[in-house]
Amino acid sequence: MSGPQPTGPRRGGGASLGGSAMQASTILSWTIGLLLVLLLAGAAPATAAPPPSADVPNPGADLWRAVRQRDDTLWPARTQAPRPDDAVLIDPAGEHFRQFRRERFIRYAGWGLAGTLGLIFLYFVLHGPIRHEGGDSGQRILRFRRLDRILHWVLAVTFLVLGLTGLLLLFGRLLLIPWLGNAAFGPVAEIGKWAHNLTGPLFIVALLLFFLRFVGRNLPALADLKWLARLGGLLGKTHPPAGFFNAGEKIWFWLLVLGGVAVGVSGVVLDFPTLVEAARQPLRLALVVHGIAAVLLLAASLGHMYLGSIGMKGALQSMISGYVDANWARAHHLLWYEKLRGRR
Repeated sequence: MSGPQPTGPRRGGGASLGGSAMQASTILSWTIGLLLVLLLAGAAPATAAPPPSADVPNPGADLWRAVRQRDDTLWPARTQAPRPDDAVLIDPAGEHFRQFRRERFIRYAGWGLAGTLGLIFLYFVLHGPIRHEGGDSGQRILRFRRLDRILHWVLAVTFLVLGLTGLLLLFGRLLLIPWLGNAAFGPVAEIGKWAHNLTGPLFIVALLLFFLRFVGRNLPALADLKWLARLGGLLGKTHPPAGFFNAGEKIWFWLLVLGGVAVGVSGVVLDFPTLVEAARQPLRLALVVHGIAAVLLLAASLGHMYLGSIGMKGALQSMISGYVDANWARAHHLLWYEKLRGRR
């Protein structure tokens, strides 16, 4: 027998039906996401947008009102000492930052995300999903244990909640007010803000556990250079040999870790402004770091989600059941497959 002995039952008709349903829902999700990001990009103005109506409540108004008034019920241990910019009544840098955010960052972020989705869609149209030679053998190999899958899905869910609510807070005033009106947008933004803030700590904890669990398998190796030199086989029919994770997966891992640290640290500063004495310049810097890192992570995650779902046959199943087909393992992770068979 050319492959390893089965470590699990052969797939039956029920698994095929479940996989078809999962692929259908994934395609629908990607279609909705594409339309959403394209709409957001189109809504981002090339010039300064008129200020929102005064009737629209700012989700952070109560927090900043308490900070300015030194509400001792919220900041009992920190608000007795003067802050560095207490005497500054008019801060020109704040207006420059507001113009940068509304005129440049929102527009570039929208086009960047839309462009990433457009490239992925173009690749799918021209190349189609990545398949492995020989089709399914029916022999299954355990790839991810239950703990691995739990950590992955907890991190994925918290990441998606943060991403969607972050897009709401970034684009909402420009996109949703014309649809919902001023009165309805306030509660939506408030819910989005609290969901974003409460999910943030969960994401940080999940990211730390995910890092500890998988860092050993994401260290650079010589085979990664060969994989990168051939672009991972994305433009061909065969795939370069790779270990348990290939170079592309390792790059995504480190982008997620480093970007997650940047998003997490800056998010903690924004959630607890008294950590920097509510000084304006550090908070503006935290907003810039938070926004740029989050948009870059979202753009990179689109490629990961594509390849992990409809872009590569058999990849999604590995994070649902934990098993992959022997032919899939041999085609995409040959070095890991041969190690299992005792050749290396």
